[in-house]
Amino acid sequence: MARSVGTEGQPMDIAWPDRYSPENTSVHISNELEVAAAPAVIWSWLVRASLWPEWYPTVSKVTIDGGGNDLAARSRFTCRIFGVTLSAKVEEFVPYEHLAWSAQFEGVDAYHAWLIEQRATVCRVLTEENQRGWLARLNNLVRPSNMTYYHHLWLEALSFKAKEGPAPQPRDFK
Repeated sequence: MARSVGTEGQPMDIAWPDRYSPENTSVHISNELEVAAAPAVIWSWLVRASLWPEWYPTVSKVTIDGGGNDLAARSRFTCRIFGVTLSAKVEEFVPYEHLAWSAQFEGVDAYHAWLIEQRATVCRVLTEENQRGWLARLNNLVRPSNMTYYHHLWLEALSFKAKEGPAPQPRDFK
């Protein structure tokens, strides 16, 4: 596995499977944001995938194989994003620190990773995605800033939700 490297040469601890390493993919997106919340709170919103459609508008119809509301190690799930249904599998799951999944749909083979890093008074949240496939290359050619823009929105929405506190328990859903 290849590791992503930060701006100052420090490892970012995103473990890229060789197939999805930046040198083996045609699209690489990286966004980060400082979030004023504890890692456990941020994590609760990331893994409670059943709630993503309520706070990240490009996602709908999240279904976790076997039922449930939360992602877990090796979970498989589907969701609609940008009008297409993708199939995904959680590949990396280190509570409060790392979450990553591989995802496929026609013409796109992607790996989306999240890193939560506790700092003195905030958490640095990094999300990166690498994509392969003809549709990934075409989308990047036609709309080169599209994924960066939407990942930034996802981070901002995550920050907003985290400031409210932990994600509600399933019995508390409205």
